[in-house]
Amino acid sequence: MRYWLMKSEPDEFSIDMLAKKKVEAWNGVRNYQARNFMRDMKVGDGVLFYHSSCDVPGVVGIAEISAEAYPDPTQFDARSDYYDAASKREEPRWSMVDVTFKRKLARTIPLTELKDRDELADFVLTRRGNRLSVLPVTKREWDFILGLE
Repeated sequence: MRYWLMKSEPDEFSIDMLAKKKVEAWNGVRNYQARNFMRDMKVGDGVLFYHSSCDVPGVVGIAEISAEAYPDPTQFDARSDYYDAASKREEPRWSMVDVTFKRKLARTIPLTELKDRDELADFVLTRRGNRLSVLPVTKREWDFILGLE
């Protein structure tokens, strides 16, 4: 089992929306490194659900990968914000995974708190300049973050 952090802007898709839907396709990722991370995901992998671009960015819930990477259909839809004219159906550039809601955290664990923890000094999320929407998380980081709840 591996662990990941996936960022979403709560105005676009929040942990509460995932809780209502139960399962959601994580589409629209248009960064090659984030896409490659999604291609490494396996069913059952844990996900820290992270709200970004909001008043208090931070970890807000737990989800699980419920379908491994498959072609993101939005890349072929000219009406979509995620359309990619260079992507071909026979050789798609972009992938998505399905994510299943597990639970909301008792509290938001804010980015400011994560940055202040020496135990997370090597955490990809807290590195300067990191803006990826999908990140790997070590088992140690996963356990430590959930221990802050």
